[in-house]
Amino acid sequence: MLTQLSVENYALIDHLEVEFDSHLNIITGQTGAGKSILLGALSLLLGARNEGAAIKDSSRNCVVEAQFDIAGLNLEQLFEQLDIDYEPQITIRRVITPAGKSRAFVGDQPVQLSTLKSLGEWLIDIHSQHSNLILASDSFRLGALDTIAGATTLREQYNRAYSELGKAREELNRAQSAIAAARKEEEWLRYQVGELKSASLKAGEEEELEAKIATLANAESITEAYGVLHQALTDEQTGVIMQLIQRAKALKGVAEHYADAQSASERLNSVIIELQDLDSTAEEVVEKIEADPELLDKYNNRLELLYSLRRKHRAESLDELIEIFNRYNAQLENLDQADENISQLEHQVEHCQKRAMELATAIFKAHKAAAPAFEKGVESILHKVGMANAKFTIDFQTIDLCATGTERIEFLFSANEGLTPRPIEKIASGGEMSRVMLALKSIISRSLALPTIIFDEIDTGVSGSVANAVGEVIAELSASMQVIDITHLPQVASKGNRHYLVYKSESTTNMRQLTDEERVAEIANMLSGENVTEAAIAQAKILLGR
Repeated sequence: MLTQLSVENYALIDHLEVEFDSHLNIITGQTGAGKSILLGALSLLLGARNEGAAIKDSSRNCVVEAQFDIAGLNLEQLFEQLDIDYEPQITIRRVITPAGKSRAFVGDQPVQLSTLKSLGEWLIDIHSQHSNLILASDSFRLGALDTIAGATTLREQYNRAYSELGKAREELNRAQSAIAAARKEEEWLRYQVGELKSASLKAGEEEELEAKIATLANAESITEAYGVLHQALTDEQTGVIMQLIQRAKALKGVAEHYADAQSASERLNSVIIELQDLDSTAEEVVEKIEADPELLDKYNNRLELLYSLRRKHRAESLDELIEIFNRYNAQLENLDQADENISQLEHQVEHCQKRAMELATAIFKAHKAAAPAFEKGVESILHKVGMANAKFTIDFQTIDLCATGTERIEFLFSANEGLTPRPIEKIASGGEMSRVMLALKSIISRSLALPTIIFDEIDTGVSGSVANAVGEVIAELSASMQVIDITHLPQVASKGNRHYLVYKSESTTNMRQLTDEERVAEIANMLSGENVTEAAIAQAKILLGR
């Protein structure tokens, strides 16, 4: 439960601290005093976005801090999931800087706003003045029945299953669309693959062909150059090699008379060996290279084919053309395997749909089983709050499988005997809506076992004996949980264990707990207005049981 709330520099609040009772806490005050600002501060604390109007004094931080007693609520596993250190008493703090930056803490541990939201769902249920509108919401009605029927785990499982079904359908649709598009180009694709495959593309072939063509195109000049070289090296009369051999012998002959001649002879022999090797190469070139017009045409035709294929497929290089061929080939293979892939994806969709349908059916059965007791419970509370002939029924309609399951739920209501129940959001008055919402919230809150519920003028539109009955229902609810009720009704205010007054002083919202005597005066003021009469004081004492 919420044990203490501290608000500093928020909206019209300069500084406020309040401690709450574990049962029914009443908050009253004149319209415009700032009662609902407290809800804004609490919402901020529990992860609501800062809309920019939070800070009162732009020169300092806005700080909202609350202490909670969570002993016995079995939240240890939740804290572990949220990666927060668990303590039976925790402090949650939200800080908004003048620059608009937000920081949040659980204890001394910094946390994300999403963590505050997840934690807040287990700590407080805030029913604002506009919450009656959610009676028209399909998600609220389904959520209410999930809670009453104990189907929240089933709902989580269904949400996951339906999400998986959606993903499986998307994957199937993508595959079908891709295959349909590919089928349109299949004939073209097969032709391109066949043409490229018949070309027997080989990496580096262009460079090889260009080199061979260059050689064949200049065969005569190449063989002539190497032939002349061969003759210059080996001619019996004028050949360089023979002359150098003779010179090497002459140097060796004088080596005994001149030591350096031996070295010169050896060096010359090395040159002779190199020239002999060069001569062998020249001889091979002359024998190997021969002008061959047919072979030259063959190479030119092959190179032109490669160039033509590159131009056709806009490939910058032969390597890129090979990549294009591989891609086309892979697309054909995918087409060839398409039927098998589609079949597997269709099977996956069927499997996911079957699982989702099983869970949706289980939820529907749980809802149907819980509905009679839920209807009876709501009617019982409505009878207590002055609607003796009220009827509340739940209408189930079967629909195709969708994000919420296979059912559409309507809350049907009639206030008077003999009238056919109709959707509550279409026929109920403001006061009737408030009382139905009170009944729903009372039952749902007990099922959720939430430690705290906050009502912001849930009693709008009722008065007199009905207001007293509403107060009794709220008081009964507070016997099992903490209730904080913002009200304008003295009959409801008189039921509280503690009574707080919100008032405005010099454009600043303040709040304080009333003493017994101050409480009498406040309820008398609520009964008669500013001119408090003795009769109003007497009536206030009666309401307070004095």
